[in-house]
Amino acid sequence: MKWGKEYEMKKVSVEDVLKILKPGMTIVAGMTPMEPQLFLSHLHEADVDNVSIFTCLNIKDYNFYLDETYEGKFMNNSWFYGPSNREAVKKGIKTVTYVPNNLHQAGTNLISSRKIDLFVGVASPMDKNGFLTLSASVVYEKDILEAAEMVVLEVNPNAPKTHGDTHVHIRDVNFVVEVDYPLPEISAVEPTDVERRIGENIANLVENGSTIQLGIGGIPNSVALFLKDKKDLGVHTEMLTDSMIDLFEMGVITNKKKTLWPGKFICTFAYGSKKMYEFIDDNPAVLFLRGKYVNNPYVIAQNEKMVSINTAIMVDLTGNVCSEAIGTKHYSGTGGQLDTHRGAVMSPGGKGIIALRSTAKNGTVSTIVPLFPEGSPVTVPRQDVDYVVTEYGVAHLRGKTIRERVLELISIAHPDFRGFLKKEAQKIGYL
Repeated sequence: MKWGKEYEMKKVSVEDVLKILKPGMTIVAGMTPMEPQLFLSHLHEADVDNVSIFTCLNIKDYNFYLDETYEGKFMNNSWFYGPSNREAVKKGIKTVTYVPNNLHQAGTNLISSRKIDLFVGVASPMDKNGFLTLSASVVYEKDILEAAEMVVLEVNPNAPKTHGDTHVHIRDVNFVVEVDYPLPEISAVEPTDVERRIGENIANLVENGSTIQLGIGGIPNSVALFLKDKKDLGVHTEMLTDSMIDLFEMGVITNKKKTLWPGKFICTFAYGSKKMYEFIDDNPAVLFLRGKYVNNPYVIAQNEKMVSINTAIMVDLTGNVCSEAIGTKHYSGTGGQLDTHRGAVMSPGGKGIIALRSTAKNGTVSTIVPLFPEGSPVTVPRQDVDYVVTEYGVAHLRGKTIRERVLELISIAHPDFRGFLKKEAQKIGYL
């Protein structure tokens, strides 16, 4: 078979890949379950300096940025911090920095800013026609792959074959490294009582026939619990999650009422359990499309009754949302939050929902604050904010004045902090 011979010719070891690296290179790696674990685990062994590696939400721990020995040799430029990125920064190691972005522009903005020397990703095994798939993520991977000088794919039999804009032909790949590691999984998070109350408040805002976007964690999982009585929900989401598969199996999600791509799950990456990876494997009802399309607010807005549900770290009294840092201490990233929120707000009958617990640090700190700590980034500006939800209720801010917003947000703050917030609002001049 012609394509089989070409595949065999391109098979190399990870050590062979390290030999092609040169000082000053720009490398981009696939994200989350499509993180090239073998390459990143051995990257620190390469004899190079001043190499930039762009990643997003690192799942594993890698020496090239967690060991101060590699300062000056490697820089991990992250679109969204994972736990190990935060750990490196906390230790003061100068090997990690954040890339401000809206996720739908992450790849295209990078391409416009520099030459991409190497893309390293993960793919499902090649079919008889010479095609592999980028499997469970095309957030930026396909765009970067097409722009890169060289392409290396870790071909993993555990990577599901997917439909949509995921296909790559072997002739467009420079090197193949065969691997056989399990895909990273997320364990189900049991919602707390507070998260269940938040989930119920959010679910009350979701109408039958809505198209939804959900994230991960206790609050999104709780929302799913309270959507069980809804009918004909659809999915247009940045990230496909286990809770969506559960709702599909219950008959809650049918995708029948969607105005854009009816009958299809639309996502740009998936991250969850083995059950979910099995669900997406060769499933024509699940389309993985590029992040620059899926997360484009003007595309999202074409779904009538679009509901975007995102979580935040804190909200100020005028409605500004911070979801990625506290002051200058960076925690995660903007991701697709502003993309999906704006798309939902522009949608006919749509709703943009920001959810958060009313307190943090065991109830000692209010997450609704008079002013953000100095240096805190604004993830969703107040002029875009629609609904803010805590366990104490729903504040609908769209079209409201500063005074009205302050009063609504105080009403859903924890009772222990409402007096303080009112006094601070009066000092500032909001009330």
